[in-house]
Amino acid sequence: MKKRIASTFCLLLFICTLQAQLDSSSLATEYENQEEQTILKITENSANHTTLLAAIRGAELEEVLGNSGPFTVFAPSDKAFENFTEKDIEELLKPENKKRLKSLMTYHIIAGDFSASKILRAMCQGEGKATFTTVQGGEITASMNGVDIILTDDLGNTAKIISADSTQCNGVIHEIDAVIQPLKL
Repeated sequence: MKKRIASTFCLLLFICTLQAQLDSSSLATEYENQEEQTILKITENSANHTTLLAAIRGAELEEVLGNSGPFTVFAPSDKAFENFTEKDIEELLKPENKKRLKSLMTYHIIAGDFSASKILRAMCQGEGKATFTTVQGGEITASMNGVDIILTDDLGNTAKIISADSTQCNGVIHEIDAVIQPLKL
């Protein structure tokens, strides 16, 4: 009986979340033929991710996100970077801070192709939570808040996936509403 309730709950959760994600605006609707483009190319063409693009370039991740994969990128929008002051962003983008910037950016990337439905399945298997190891080496935890997928970083900060499943030839992008941070930059 408990297994049946848990399975029903996961299915209901999946349907509600999928519908909410389909209703939201996304990178996927911005561009035609996105599956033929790379994560880097979509980011370059997005008017809503200029700060992220500058950070990717400053961390010298263009080759990785432009070619290899698959990767799942939790992409903070420009609005998500508003929690940083302009001075903080300028400081991070300085060449002498490339190592810190790369640590921050690779914390937003996990190896593999994780669509929202795969993240939800992992949460169902983990009784409501799923932990993913980032390319940086830290962990992020996915959980639900209503119909929203919430990511929690090593410091306890949270970010909501506001647009899911922008699929590219080398992975998938999920837009998030905050910048998540590892324990050590």
